[in-house]
Amino acid sequence: MNNKVAIYNIDGKATASEQEVSTLLVEEQNDALFSQAVLTQQANRRRAIASTKDRGHVSGGGKKPFKQKGTGNARAGSTRSPLWIGGGVTFGPHGTRNYSKRIPTAMKQRAIKMVLTQKILDNRFIVLEDLQLEKISTKQIQGIFEKLPLQDGKILVILPQIDVNIELSLANVPYAKVIKAENLNVLDLSKFNYVLTTVAGVEKIMNIFSGKAAKESK
Repeated sequence: MNNKVAIYNIDGKATASEQEVSTLLVEEQNDALFSQAVLTQQANRRRAIASTKDRGHVSGGGKKPFKQKGTGNARAGSTRSPLWIGGGVTFGPHGTRNYSKRIPTAMKQRAIKMVLTQKILDNRFIVLEDLQLEKISTKQIQGIFEKLPLQDGKILVILPQIDVNIELSLANVPYAKVIKAENLNVLDLSKFNYVLTTVAGVEKIMNIFSGKAAKESK
């Protein structure tokens, strides 16, 4: 397994240097771990929006619908009883359910490495010397993409820090997304065909995996 990838300039030409990526590689794929990481992230993004009203929260129904005796009907005290159409819901959800899940950091990082390994093996992990724009320009950033070995597909741009010019330049590009290296996640990596980052971005990711980023932030 080659532990180095080519480094390109913004003109789309490979430079004489290569980027070391051994820290991002794993020897074996683990489908169960990948599935667990994806399901955990999806669960943590899920919001409890289902909410129902019980008989005490449904408006109306304060008047007894008919007298207690003599009508032949079953006795009723409110039209908002769960037995009635338009009434409340018994034991329904109230938007308080917690769907969140937890996964150990080591397992999460290994799942990310598995996806990165596959991207690198498939030549879908593109590293630039640097990526900066003097101004907001969708045309310019798309021009850079066209010069790089990026075939049709979605592009995940990973930067050490968010560059406002790049972020806004890609705001209306439906096939690209910008994230910070520290927000790298298995779900985004899986959804996008290509990963585009910089030398500084790769170093940031490797520092996160090695624990250096956490130590520097303290």
